[in-house]
Amino acid sequence: MLESKIQSKLIKNLEKEGAYVIKLISTNKNGIADLLSFDKDNVPTFIEVKQQGKKPRPLQIYRAKELKERGIRAVWYDGEYHEYDEQ
Repeated sequence: MLESKIQSKLIKNLEKEGAYVIKLISTNKNGIADLLSFDKDNVPTFIEVKQQGKKPRPLQIYRAKELKERGIRAVWYDGEYHEYDEQ
């Protein structure tokens, strides 16, 4: 399945669960995640969307580490959620 279709399904599912989701199209940080999601408790999570079988690039892993060091959750998703330290 194309990454864009995975992303669309994920956004719909998250919003159905009550999350507020922002698709990050152009930022000042290369390698930042595709989505920023706030759950019902307003907890932010950056989500990098990948096709099944693909993994985040080194710069994406670096950005996730930066976020984690600031206490912000960052995960990647290919049909299921993965923590970056599962690499």
